[in-house]
Amino acid sequence: MPPDRSLAHRAGGSPAGTRTVRSGLLLVQFSRTPRAGQVKTRMLPRLSPREACELHCELTRWTCRQLLESGLGTVELSVAGDRGHALFDECRALGASRVVRQRGADLGLRMYNALRCGLARYDSVILVGSDCPGIDSAYLREAVAALRTAPLVLGPALDGGYVLIGARTVRREIFEGIPWGSDQVFEKTAAALLRAGLRWKALAPLADIDRPEDLAVWEAIQSTARPASR
Repeated sequence: MPPDRSLAHRAGGSPAGTRTVRSGLLLVQFSRTPRAGQVKTRMLPRLSPREACELHCELTRWTCRQLLESGLGTVELSVAGDRGHALFDECRALGASRVVRQRGADLGLRMYNALRCGLARYDSVILVGSDCPGIDSAYLREAVAALRTAPLVLGPALDGGYVLIGARTVRREIFEGIPWGSDQVFEKTAAALLRAGLRWKALAPLADIDRPEDLAVWEAIQSTARPASR
């Protein structure tokens, strides 16, 4: 990782003549509108399109509960598709503060915009997907601790991506030229952070629930979870 250095860059901003008061931590959960045949497609044909869609819904609810139960900050959902879907109404009922629409032509730009907009209102932002049920309160606290000493933190995925990104500052270039969906995402992002001169820390790697072989991980997590988390 690059050596420590001063970072003055802040994402976002306020209109001329105004001052935005920023405080605390924002937890952002990415998800997609559940439509059979359009979510969790790598689970096919092990699961039917309907079963894969239900898995997506289960993981979205699970992740939302984990973020809320951590008690670390405000929880928002950022969704691709219809933000008025019943699944997201459920998340609001659980305690998510609001549901917003993702903005950007690709995943990198959507994450950048979510972090940038969050940092205009909060001191730090942690962004996670809805595919990693291993993200729990302890893991999130580790991310928060890492952000006290570095402006960025990544939670690697076992498949070569990452399951979490936390930031106190953000730059667009660290999301550019990344082969999203490949096993090179974490490696290429680390290289982009190095080129940008940004300090960062890595957490322990976790498993995404993307492919049929990952279902055993999901079943194991469910079987050992506290009843209150179900």
